[in-house]
Amino acid sequence: MELTLLGTGAPDGLPRPHCPCAACATARGPLARAATALLVDGAVLLDLTPGAALAAARAGHSLSGVRQVLLTHPHDGPAVELPAGLPTAGRVADGRVLTLLSGHRVRAVPMDSPGTGYEVTGPDGERLLYLPPGGAPAGLATGNGNGGGGRSVRDAGAAPYDMLLADVTGRPDALARLRAAGLVGPTTDVIAVHIGHEVPPGAELDRRLAAAGARAVPDGTTLTVGEYHAVPDLPRRTLVTGGARSGKSLEAERRLAAFPGVLYVATGGARDGDPEWRARVTAHRDRRPGSWRTAETCDLVPLLTGEGPPVLVDCLSLWLTDAMDRVDAWDDAAWDGGGEEALRERTEQLVGAVRATRRTAVLVTNEVGSGVVPATASGRRFRDELGRLNAAVGAECEHLLLVVAGQALTLRG
Repeated sequence: MELTLLGTGAPDGLPRPHCPCAACATARGPLARAATALLVDGAVLLDLTPGAALAAARAGHSLSGVRQVLLTHPHDGPAVELPAGLPTAGRVADGRVLTLLSGHRVRAVPMDSPGTGYEVTGPDGERLLYLPPGGAPAGLATGNGNGGGGRSVRDAGAAPYDMLLADVTGRPDALARLRAAGLVGPTTDVIAVHIGHEVPPGAELDRRLAAAGARAVPDGTTLTVGEYHAVPDLPRRTLVTGGARSGKSLEAERRLAAFPGVLYVATGGARDGDPEWRARVTAHRDRRPGSWRTAETCDLVPLLTGEGPPVLVDCLSLWLTDAMDRVDAWDDAAWDGGGEEALRERTEQLVGAVRATRRTAVLVTNEVGSGVVPATASGRRFRDELGRLNAAVGAECEHLLLVVAGQALTLRG
Protein backbone atom coordinates (compact mmCIF):
# COMPACT_ATOMS: atom_id res chain seq x y z
CA MET A 1 0.00 0.00 0.00
CA GLU A 2 1.49 3.31 -1.11
CA LEU A 3 0.80 6.54 0.75
CA THR A 4 1.60 10.06 -0.45
CA LEU A 5 1.43 12.91 2.05
CA LEU A 6 0.11 15.86 0.05
CA GLY A 7 0.47 17.96 3.20
CA THR A 8 1.62 17.34 6.77
CA GLY A 9 0.71 20.58 8.53
CA ALA A 10 -2.00 21.79 10.87
CA PRO A 11 -5.37 22.72 9.32
CA ASP A 12 -4.22 26.34 8.85
CA GLY A 13 -0.80 25.27 7.62
CA LEU A 14 2.71 26.19 8.68
CA PRO A 15 3.53 29.03 8.70
CA ARG A 16 0.13 30.28 9.78
CA PRO A 17 -1.12 33.28 7.80
CA HIS A 18 -0.10 36.58 9.42
CA CYS A 19 1.41 34.86 12.47
CA PRO A 20 4.50 36.69 13.82
CA CYS A 21 5.80 33.86 16.07
CA ALA A 22 9.37 32.58 15.78
CA ALA A 23 8.26 29.13 14.60
CA CYS A 24 6.27 30.57 11.71
CA ALA A 25 9.09 32.98 10.86
CA THR A 26 11.47 30.04 10.36
CA ALA A 27 9.02 27.66 8.66
CA ARG A 28 10.09 28.52 5.13
CA GLY A 29 11.09 26.49 2.09
CA PRO A 30 11.25 22.76 2.90
CA LEU A 31 10.13 23.46 6.48
CA ALA A 32 6.77 24.88 5.34
CA ARG A 33 3.80 22.52 5.51
CA ALA A 34 0.37 22.58 3.87
CA ALA A 35 -2.68 21.23 5.71
CA THR A 36 -2.49 17.46 6.08
CA ALA A 37 -4.00 15.33 3.31
CA LEU A 38 -3.20 11.73 2.38
CA LEU A 39 -3.48 9.94 -0.96
CA VAL A 40 -3.65 6.15 -0.58
CA ASP A 41 -2.75 4.12 -3.69
CA GLY A 42 -4.20 6.91 -5.83
CA ALA A 43 -7.67 5.62 -4.89
CA VAL A 44 -8.52 7.08 -1.47
CA LEU A 45 -8.07 10.72 -0.46
CA LEU A 46 -8.13 11.38 3.27
CA ASP A 47 -8.94 15.06 3.89
CA LEU A 48 -9.54 17.49 1.08
CA THR A 49 -7.39 20.60 1.39
CA PRO A 50 -6.76 23.66 -0.76
CA GLY A 51 -4.29 22.86 -3.53
CA ALA A 52 -4.63 19.08 -3.19
CA ALA A 53 -4.58 18.50 -6.95
CA LEU A 54 -1.48 20.67 -7.41
CA ALA A 55 0.24 18.99 -4.46
CA ALA A 56 -0.47 15.58 -5.97
CA ALA A 57 0.91 16.69 -9.33
CA ARG A 58 4.11 17.98 -7.69
CA ALA A 59 4.51 14.55 -6.05
CA GLY A 60 4.06 12.83 -9.44
CA HIS A 61 0.49 11.66 -8.88
CA SER A 62 -2.97 12.43 -10.17
CA LEU A 63 -6.31 12.55 -8.36
CA SER A 64 -8.13 11.17 -11.41
CA GLY A 65 -8.27 7.66 -9.94
CA VAL A 66 -9.65 8.70 -6.55
CA ARG A 67 -12.86 6.82 -5.77
CA GLN A 68 -13.43 7.96 -2.17
CA VAL A 69 -12.79 11.29 -0.42
CA LEU A 70 -13.12 11.17 3.37
CA LEU A 71 -12.85 14.02 5.86
CA THR A 72 -11.57 13.59 9.39
CA HIS A 73 -12.53 16.85 11.06
CA PRO A 74 -14.77 19.92 10.66
CA HIS A 75 -13.18 22.37 8.24
CA ASP A 76 -13.39 26.02 9.26
CA GLY A 77 -13.19 28.93 6.88
CA PRO A 78 -14.38 29.09 3.28
CA ALA A 79 -15.43 25.91 1.52
CA VAL A 80 -12.71 24.04 -0.33
CA GLU A 81 -13.41 23.75 -4.03
CA LEU A 82 -13.78 20.14 -5.15
CA PRO A 83 -11.40 19.36 -8.02
CA ALA A 84 -13.15 18.23 -11.18
CA GLY A 85 -13.92 14.53 -11.33
CA LEU A 86 -13.58 13.84 -7.60
CA PRO A 87 -16.47 12.24 -5.71
CA THR A 88 -18.16 14.35 -3.06
CA ALA A 89 -16.20 14.56 0.17
CA GLY A 90 -17.82 13.46 3.41
CA ARG A 91 -17.36 11.90 6.81
CA VAL A 92 -18.40 8.39 7.74
CA ALA A 93 -20.36 7.43 10.85
CA ASP A 94 -18.28 5.90 13.63
CA GLY A 95 -17.84 2.17 13.18
CA ARG A 96 -19.04 2.08 9.59
CA VAL A 97 -16.94 0.02 7.19
CA LEU A 98 -16.46 0.86 3.51
CA THR A 99 -15.22 -1.78 1.09
CA LEU A 100 -13.97 -0.12 -2.07
CA LEU A 101 -13.62 -1.49 -5.59
CA SER A 102 -9.90 -0.77 -5.35
CA GLY A 103 -9.64 -3.52 -2.72
CA HIS A 104 -9.23 -1.17 0.24
CA ARG A 105 -11.25 -1.52 3.41
CA VAL A 106 -11.86 1.65 5.41
CA ARG A 107 -13.35 1.79 8.88
CA ALA A 108 -14.35 4.98 10.72
CA VAL A 109 -12.84 5.10 14.21
CA PRO A 110 -14.52 7.09 17.03
CA MET A 111 -12.51 9.89 18.62
CA ASP A 112 -12.60 11.58 22.02
CA SER A 113 -13.03 14.98 20.33
CA PRO A 114 -14.86 16.25 17.23
CA GLY A 115 -13.54 14.32 14.28
CA THR A 116 -13.18 10.85 12.82
CA GLY A 117 -10.20 8.58 12.47
CA TYR A 118 -9.82 6.12 9.61
CA GLU A 119 -8.35 2.65 9.68
CA VAL A 120 -7.33 1.64 6.16
CA THR A 121 -6.50 -1.93 5.20
CA GLY A 122 -4.85 -2.38 1.82
CA PRO A 123 -5.51 -5.15 -0.73
CA ASP A 124 -2.49 -7.08 0.58
CA GLY A 125 -3.41 -6.67 4.26
CA GLU A 126 -1.20 -3.76 5.32
CA ARG A 127 -2.90 -1.52 7.87
CA LEU A 128 -2.62 2.14 8.72
CA LEU A 129 -4.47 4.35 11.18
CA TYR A 130 -4.99 8.05 10.46
CA LEU A 131 -6.16 10.34 13.27
CA PRO A 132 -7.57 13.88 12.97
CA PRO A 133 -5.86 16.95 14.47
CA GLY A 134 -6.21 17.07 18.24
CA GLY A 135 -7.85 13.63 18.32
CA ALA A 136 -7.26 10.37 20.18
CA PRO A 137 -9.17 7.09 19.83
CA ALA A 138 -12.09 6.70 22.22
CA GLY A 139 -12.95 3.54 24.14
CA LEU A 140 -9.67 1.69 23.78
CA ALA A 141 -9.41 -1.64 25.57
CA THR A 142 -5.86 -1.52 26.92
CA GLY A 143 -5.42 -4.78 28.76
CA ASN A 144 -3.81 -2.97 31.74
CA GLY A 145 -6.93 -1.53 33.28
CA ASN A 146 -6.38 1.99 32.00
CA GLY A 147 -8.77 1.90 29.04
CA GLY A 148 -12.38 2.83 28.78
CA GLY A 149 -15.31 0.50 28.50
CA GLY A 150 -16.22 1.26 24.90
CA ARG A 151 -15.23 -0.45 21.68
CA SER A 152 -11.56 -0.91 20.93
CA VAL A 153 -10.07 0.37 17.67
CA ARG A 154 -9.70 -3.23 16.54
CA ASP A 155 -10.78 -6.55 17.96
CA ALA A 156 -8.84 -7.79 20.98
CA GLY A 157 -5.60 -9.50 20.06
CA ALA A 158 -5.13 -7.58 16.79
CA ALA A 159 -1.57 -7.05 15.65
CA PRO A 160 -0.06 -3.55 15.78
CA TYR A 161 -0.65 -1.22 12.86
CA ASP A 162 2.02 -1.03 10.20
CA MET A 163 1.75 2.76 10.21
CA LEU A 164 0.19 5.44 12.40
CA LEU A 165 -0.33 9.02 11.23
CA ALA A 166 -1.34 11.25 14.12
CA ASP A 167 -1.01 14.60 15.86
CA VAL A 168 1.98 13.47 17.89
CA THR A 169 3.01 16.95 19.05
CA GLY A 170 -0.51 18.03 20.04
CA ARG A 171 -1.85 14.73 21.44
CA PRO A 172 1.05 12.52 22.57
CA ASP A 173 -1.42 10.75 24.86
CA ALA A 174 -3.12 9.30 21.76
CA LEU A 175 0.11 7.48 20.97
CA ALA A 176 0.36 6.37 24.60
CA ARG A 177 -3.17 4.92 24.49
CA LEU A 178 -2.45 2.99 21.31
CA ARG A 179 0.76 1.62 22.81
CA ALA A 180 -1.11 0.54 25.94
CA ALA A 181 -3.67 -1.26 23.75
CA GLY A 182 -0.93 -3.07 21.80
CA LEU A 183 -1.92 -1.32 18.56
CA VAL A 184 1.39 0.50 18.21
CA GLY A 185 4.43 -1.73 18.58
CA PRO A 186 8.20 -1.51 18.10
CA THR A 187 7.90 -1.87 14.31
CA THR A 188 5.01 0.56 13.79
CA ASP A 189 6.11 3.50 11.64
CA VAL A 190 4.76 6.54 13.52
CA ILE A 191 4.47 9.61 11.29
CA ALA A 192 3.66 13.02 12.77
CA VAL A 193 1.06 15.03 10.84
CA HIS A 194 -1.09 18.10 11.59
CA ILE A 195 2.17 19.84 12.54
CA GLY A 196 1.65 23.44 13.65
CA HIS A 197 3.71 26.22 15.14
CA GLU A 198 3.65 24.91 18.72
CA VAL A 199 7.07 23.27 18.16
CA PRO A 200 9.88 25.04 16.27
CA PRO A 201 10.42 23.30 12.92
CA GLY A 202 13.60 21.54 11.90
CA ALA A 203 16.00 20.00 14.40
CA GLU A 204 13.90 20.74 17.50
CA LEU A 205 10.83 19.09 15.98
CA ASP A 206 12.86 16.04 14.96
CA ARG A 207 14.35 15.81 18.46
CA ARG A 208 10.98 15.88 20.22
CA LEU A 209 9.45 13.38 17.82
CA ALA A 210 12.39 10.99 18.19
CA ALA A 211 11.80 10.98 21.96
CA ALA A 212 8.27 9.71 21.23
CA GLY A 213 9.46 7.11 18.73
CA ALA A 214 8.04 9.11 15.81
CA ARG A 215 9.31 11.03 12.80
CA ALA A 216 8.22 13.76 10.41
CA VAL A 217 8.56 13.79 6.62
CA PRO A 218 8.30 16.69 4.15
CA ASP A 219 5.16 17.41 2.17
CA GLY A 220 5.01 15.33 -1.00
CA THR A 221 6.74 12.29 0.51
CA THR A 222 5.57 8.89 -0.70
CA LEU A 223 5.80 6.01 1.78
CA THR A 224 5.20 2.28 1.45
CA VAL A 225 3.05 1.01 4.31
CA GLY A 226 4.58 -2.06 5.89
CA GLU A 227 8.04 -1.36 4.54
CA TYR A 228 10.75 -1.52 7.18
CA HIS A 229 11.94 1.82 8.45
CA ALA A 230 14.36 2.32 11.30
CA VAL A 231 12.39 3.47 14.36
CA PRO A 232 14.13 6.19 16.42
CA ASP A 233 16.30 4.60 19.09
CA LEU A 234 14.78 5.48 22.46
CA PRO A 235 17.39 5.89 25.22
CA ARG A 236 16.76 3.78 28.31
CA ARG A 237 18.23 6.34 30.73
CA THR A 238 18.08 10.11 30.37
CA LEU A 239 19.35 12.83 32.72
CA VAL A 240 17.79 16.28 32.30
CA THR A 241 19.57 19.13 34.06
CA GLY A 242 19.17 22.90 34.14
CA GLY A 243 18.70 25.92 36.33
CA ALA A 244 15.64 27.08 38.24
CA ARG A 245 12.55 27.58 36.03
CA SER A 246 14.57 26.62 32.96
CA GLY A 247 11.90 24.18 31.74
CA LYS A 248 13.76 21.01 32.68
CA SER A 249 10.76 19.32 34.33
CA LEU A 250 8.54 20.06 31.34
CA GLU A 251 11.21 18.68 29.02
CA ALA A 252 11.44 15.50 31.09
CA GLU A 253 7.66 15.07 31.03
CA ARG A 254 7.59 15.55 27.25
CA ARG A 255 10.03 12.65 26.83
CA LEU A 256 7.51 10.20 28.30
CA ALA A 257 4.19 11.81 27.29
CA ALA A 258 3.69 9.30 24.46
CA PHE A 259 4.13 6.25 26.70
CA PRO A 260 1.50 4.61 28.92
CA GLY A 261 1.53 3.87 32.65
CA VAL A 262 4.45 6.13 33.57
CA LEU A 263 5.40 6.24 37.26
CA TYR A 264 6.15 9.82 38.34
CA VAL A 265 8.36 9.86 41.42
CA ALA A 266 8.22 13.14 43.38
CA THR A 267 11.10 13.43 45.84
CA GLY A 268 10.07 16.75 47.38
CA GLY A 269 7.28 15.60 49.69
CA ALA A 270 4.16 17.53 50.64
CA ARG A 271 5.70 20.21 52.95
CA ASP A 272 2.65 20.94 55.08
CA GLY A 273 2.18 24.61 55.86
CA ASP A 274 4.00 25.84 52.73
CA PRO A 275 1.34 27.16 50.31
CA GLU A 276 3.90 28.22 47.69
CA TRP A 277 5.30 24.69 47.54
CA ARG A 278 1.80 23.25 47.38
CA ALA A 279 1.07 25.49 44.38
CA ARG A 280 4.22 24.22 42.63
CA VAL A 281 3.25 20.60 43.24
CA THR A 282 -0.30 21.23 42.00
CA ALA A 283 0.96 22.87 38.79
CA HIS A 284 3.20 19.88 38.07
CA ARG A 285 0.40 17.39 38.78
CA ASP A 286 -2.16 19.21 36.61
CA ARG A 287 -0.02 19.10 33.48
CA ARG A 288 0.81 15.38 33.75
CA PRO A 289 -1.28 12.83 31.79
CA GLY A 290 -4.13 11.37 33.80
CA SER A 291 -2.90 7.82 33.15
CA TRP A 292 0.36 8.44 35.01
CA ARG A 293 0.78 7.24 38.59
CA THR A 294 2.55 9.28 41.27
CA ALA A 295 4.74 8.12 44.15
CA GLU A 296 6.10 10.57 46.72
CA THR A 297 9.28 8.95 47.98
CA CYS A 298 13.06 9.27 48.15
CA ASP A 299 13.52 5.49 48.28
CA LEU A 300 14.63 5.30 44.65
CA VAL A 301 16.80 2.19 44.64
CA PRO A 302 13.94 -0.37 44.83
CA LEU A 303 11.98 1.51 42.16
CA LEU A 304 14.91 1.61 39.75
CA THR A 305 16.03 -1.99 40.29
CA GLY A 306 12.51 -3.42 40.02
CA GLU A 307 10.54 -4.19 36.88
CA GLY A 308 7.85 -1.87 35.60
CA PRO A 309 6.80 0.85 33.18
CA PRO A 310 8.86 3.98 32.51
CA VAL A 311 9.77 6.03 35.57
CA LEU A 312 10.34 9.80 35.85
CA VAL A 313 12.23 11.04 38.92
CA ASP A 314 11.87 14.73 39.77
CA CYS A 315 14.32 15.51 41.16
CA LEU A 316 17.78 14.35 42.31
CA SER A 317 18.59 17.61 44.10
CA LEU A 318 15.65 17.08 46.48
CA TRP A 319 16.69 13.43 46.87
CA LEU A 320 20.14 14.67 47.89
CA THR A 321 18.62 17.11 50.40
CA ASP A 322 16.78 14.20 52.01
CA ALA A 323 19.89 12.01 51.96
CA MET A 324 21.94 14.76 53.65
CA ASP A 325 19.20 15.23 56.25
CA ARG A 326 19.34 11.51 57.08
CA VAL A 327 23.08 11.60 57.85
CA ASP A 328 23.00 15.10 59.44
CA ALA A 329 25.43 16.29 56.77
CA TRP A 330 24.65 19.95 57.44
CA ASP A 331 26.53 19.84 60.75
CA ASP A 332 30.30 20.11 60.40
CA ALA A 333 31.03 17.79 63.31
CA ALA A 334 28.56 15.16 62.10
CA TRP A 335 29.97 15.43 58.59
CA ASP A 336 33.52 14.82 59.79
CA GLY A 337 32.35 12.14 62.22
CA GLY A 338 30.93 9.76 59.62
CA GLY A 339 28.28 11.77 57.76
CA GLU A 340 30.44 12.13 54.65
CA GLU A 341 31.10 8.40 54.45
CA ALA A 342 27.41 7.59 55.02
CA LEU A 343 26.35 9.98 52.26
CA ARG A 344 28.88 8.49 49.85
CA GLU A 345 27.40 5.05 50.49
CA ARG A 346 23.85 6.27 49.80
CA THR A 347 24.84 8.01 46.57
CA GLU A 348 26.83 4.99 45.38
CA GLN A 349 23.74 2.82 45.92
CA LEU A 350 21.64 5.22 43.83
CA VAL A 351 24.22 5.39 41.03
CA GLY A 352 24.43 1.58 41.04
CA ALA A 353 20.64 1.37 40.72
CA VAL A 354 20.70 3.74 37.74
CA ARG A 355 23.40 1.58 36.16
CA ALA A 356 21.46 -1.64 36.74
CA THR A 357 17.93 -0.46 35.93
CA ARG A 358 16.03 -2.25 33.19
CA ARG A 359 13.27 0.37 33.18
CA THR A 360 13.12 3.37 30.92
CA ALA A 361 14.16 6.14 33.32
CA VAL A 362 14.18 9.92 33.01
CA LEU A 363 15.82 11.75 35.90
CA VAL A 364 15.70 15.49 36.58
CA THR A 365 18.33 17.43 38.49
CA ASN A 366 19.50 21.00 39.06
CA GLU A 367 22.63 22.85 38.05
CA VAL A 368 23.65 24.88 41.12
CA GLY A 369 27.39 25.36 40.68
CA SER A 370 27.35 28.06 38.02
CA GLY A 371 26.18 30.97 40.16
CA VAL A 372 27.09 32.70 43.40
CA VAL A 373 29.29 30.72 45.79
CA PRO A 374 27.18 29.81 48.86
CA ALA A 375 28.05 31.84 51.96
CA THR A 376 27.97 28.89 54.37
CA ALA A 377 29.98 25.70 54.63
CA SER A 378 26.80 23.58 54.52
CA GLY A 379 25.63 25.40 51.38
CA ARG A 380 28.95 24.81 49.66
CA ARG A 381 28.81 21.18 50.77
CA PHE A 382 25.42 20.70 49.12
CA ARG A 383 26.62 22.39 45.93
CA ASP A 384 29.68 20.15 45.76
CA GLU A 385 27.80 16.94 46.53
CA LEU A 386 25.13 17.69 43.94
CA GLY A 387 27.81 18.32 41.34
CA ARG A 388 29.39 14.97 42.15
CA LEU A 389 26.02 13.19 42.08
CA ASN A 390 25.06 14.74 38.73
CA ALA A 391 28.37 13.69 37.20
CA ALA A 392 28.09 10.13 38.52
CA VAL A 393 24.47 9.66 37.38
CA GLY A 394 25.18 11.34 34.06
CA ALA A 395 27.97 8.85 33.41
CA GLU A 396 25.40 6.03 33.60
CA CYS A 397 22.89 7.64 31.20
CA GLU A 398 22.82 7.21 27.44
CA HIS A 399 21.21 10.63 26.98
CA LEU A 400 22.02 13.93 28.73
CA LEU A 401 20.13 17.18 28.19
CA LEU A 402 20.90 20.66 29.49
CA VAL A 403 17.87 22.97 29.46
CA VAL A 404 18.59 26.69 29.20
CA ALA A 405 15.84 29.31 28.79
CA GLY A 406 13.40 26.59 27.82
CA GLN A 407 15.69 25.19 25.12
CA ALA A 408 17.10 21.66 25.42
CA LEU A 409 20.75 21.25 24.44
CA THR A 410 21.92 17.69 23.85
CA LEU A 411 25.11 16.90 25.73
CA ARG A 412 25.09 13.19 24.90
CA GLY A 413 22.89 10.90 22.81
